[in-house]
Amino acid sequence: MNHGGNIYQFARRLGCLPEQVLDFSANINPEQAVDLSCLQNVSLTPYADPEYSDLKQALVQRYPILPGAAIEVFNGASAAIFSLLRVLQPQDLVLYTPLYGEYAHIAGELGCVVHNISRLDNILAEVPKYSTVIFVNPSTPDGQLYELQDLLARWQAAQCTIIIDESFLDFCAVASVAEHITQYDKLYVIKSLSKFYGCAGIRIGYVMAASSAIKDLQCLEPAWKLSSLDMTYMQQALANTAFIDQTRQQTRHLRELLFKVLQNCSLFRHIYPGQANFLLARLVTDVDGYKLQTALESSRILIRVCDNFEGLDKHHVRFAVKNEQAITLLAQGLTDFKNKKTP
Repeated sequence: MNHGGNIYQFARRLGCLPEQVLDFSANINPEQAVDLSCLQNVSLTPYADPEYSDLKQALVQRYPILPGAAIEVFNGASAAIFSLLRVLQPQDLVLYTPLYGEYAHIAGELGCVVHNISRLDNILAEVPKYSTVIFVNPSTPDGQLYELQDLLARWQAAQCTIIIDESFLDFCAVASVAEHITQYDKLYVIKSLSKFYGCAGIRIGYVMAASSAIKDLQCLEPAWKLSSLDMTYMQQALANTAFIDQTRQQTRHLRELLFKVLQNCSLFRHIYPGQANFLLARLVTDVDGYKLQTALESSRILIRVCDNFEGLDKHHVRFAVKNEQAITLLAQGLTDFKNKKTP
């Protein structure tokens, strides 16, 4: 279920520190909205606010909600996914693949009947009536951004419960489907905050849905899911509104640079035109991702092989958007591999 490679295991094998690894495997923003100095005055004596009032106020200022909708916060999006499916207890679960493994894993634990639909090959396939559908937008690992109006209409016509995972949507200047919650009370939006705000160690995610649905969700939630440190950091990050446009512009520039590097090395037969902070590429036939991953170890570069995504194989690899220096080093590593492969 990991989102990237195991950077700690990788560093131990190379005999270096984790921070010395160029981690292209984890799609986390390389920049942060605030630094850790914002936590210096946090008091650790009292319990954190169990209602998360200040954090929720900061969230709704950043992600407005319409009357009749509400949010519940979680210790990361993975926790939100598990809690939501545990409450919904879907019999039929439709997964639009490829997508990351949490959903299939949790579905297996809950005994759901899983129906996989390939976004890449058959996105308009029929779904079972009354099923729960899960769609990640922008998608992972390919980063495609979808216009969901027609799909939402199809799912509603089948009276489905709809879960849209928008963990990477902040990288795109487009509206959330959350505005449809007031018209359809079986629509849930999941968001991770660590991806965009570059703070995977700060575990905060949320579910937005109709107020009645959020009340049902809260009934099974423990108190004090989040620490005072987590909440303070994220409140400060959300307050830095200039970070939003800065990150989108920077990500667009660096993604284009990364695309050119992958294109110019001639190792890939296809590079998917993603809109998030990562790119998926398919290697030429005689190269697999594990060979490339091993070859890049000498440069302390870690990449993600995507053979554990439904419908993909070991020829598919994903690269997170990193800074220019890291991308330059990746370009050199790819060139070195290419030269050794074709002397």
